[in-house]
Amino acid sequence: QVQLQESGPGLVKPSQTLSLTCTVSGDSITTDVSYWTWIRQPSGKTLEWMGAIGYSGSTYYNPSLKSRTAISRDTSKNQFTLQLSSLTPEDTAVYYCAGSNGVPWEYDCWGQGTQVTVSS
Repeated sequence: QVQLQESGPGLVKPSQTLSLTCTVSGDSITTDVSYWTWIRQPSGKTLEWMGAIGYSGSTYYNPSLKSRTAISRDTSKNQFTLQLSSLTPEDTAVYYCAGSNGVPWEYDCWGQGTQVTVSS
């Protein structure tokens, strides 16, 4: 059974950079045609796809966030990481990591989500 767990700070200040890590167990992030995604949901709003990293290390970003987003991975730890810079209160949301195999947008597993609040 594949499990994902997000970790990172719950409170960050405006203008800072958020760094979240997703630790994957039960599968390797280098498994063929697997994709590992970050998604967020502000309170009362719909899910927003932020970006993904594929099994080969290729990265894909939401154009609206691309200038502020970086996704990387540590294969030795089976983790992938989201960095979001120049934070504003509008970045306050629950952040999820998710995994898929074969079809990038058909998620087979999700983390439980982590609340991130941007406030001074």
